[in-house]
Amino acid sequence: MPSSTADRPYGDRTVTATTVRADGATAWGTAEFTERLRAVAAERYHDRHPFNLRMHRGELSPAELRRWIAGRFHYQRHIPVKDALILAGLDRPELRRSWLRRIQDHDGTAEGEGGIERWLRLGEAAGLHRDELWDGSRVPPGVRLAVDGYVNFCRLHPALDAIAASLTELAAPDLMRTRIAAFERHYPWIDPDGLAYFRIRIDQGGRDGAEALALVLDLARTREQQQRALAALEFKCEVLWSLLDAVAGGGP
Repeated sequence: MPSSTADRPYGDRTVTATTVRADGATAWGTAEFTERLRAVAAERYHDRHPFNLRMHRGELSPAELRRWIAGRFHYQRHIPVKDALILAGLDRPELRRSWLRRIQDHDGTAEGEGGIERWLRLGEAAGLHRDELWDGSRVPPGVRLAVDGYVNFCRLHPALDAIAASLTELAAPDLMRTRIAAFERHYPWIDPDGLAYFRIRIDQGGRDGAEALALVLDLARTREQQQRALAALEFKCEVLWSLLDAVAGGGP
C-alpha cells in the first residue's frame, strides 16, 4: 500500500506533491491545483449568467434592477454569518484574526460603516427604502433557498470546504469593474455615490481571494481534499447562478 502524508499532524505544513491517498491517487502539485481552482472560478462564475449580461448591456428596467438589489441584499446580509461559521472552524489564532476582518468588512466596526451599509445606500440610490431591504419583503423565495443552502453548507462542512467555496472572490474584482462601468453608462438615474460597495470590493475581493487561495492550498493536502475543494467552489458558483435565476424569474 502506498505511503500517505494525509495522517500527519495538522500543524505539519511540509506537504509536497508526493502526498498520496491509500488508493494511490497522488495529490496535485500546487501549480496544477491552483490552475484547476482558477478554471472553476473563471468558467462557472455568475458573470456569464444571462441576467448579469443584460445588466451590463443596460437592458434592465428600474423594477428589475431594484429586484436584484433587494435579492442580493439578502445574500449580502448573510455573508458575515457564513464567515462567522468559517471562523469557528479555524483552530489557529492567526487564521481567526485574518478571517475576522471579513466580518468587520461587511458589518463595519462602527455604526454607518461596512459593506452591508454600503449596499443599503445602493438600494436608496435606486429608490428603495432601507426598511424594505431589511424586512425581506422583496426577496424571491428562490433567493432565500439559495442563501440558506450556502449558509448551511458553511455550517455543516469542514472549514476547508467552506473556505474553498469563498474562492469565487478570485473572479469578483473584474466583475466589480464591469459593473461600475455598466452602472455609470447605462443607469445614470442611480446616484454614483451608491456604487461605493462595488468600488471598495475591487481591492477587498482581490485580497480576500488571494488569502483564501493560499489557505486552501495549505489545507488541502490530499487528492481527496483537493477534489472536495473543487466541488465546494463549484457548489458556490451554482448558488450564485440559482440566486440570479430566482431574481430573473421574480417578476416583470
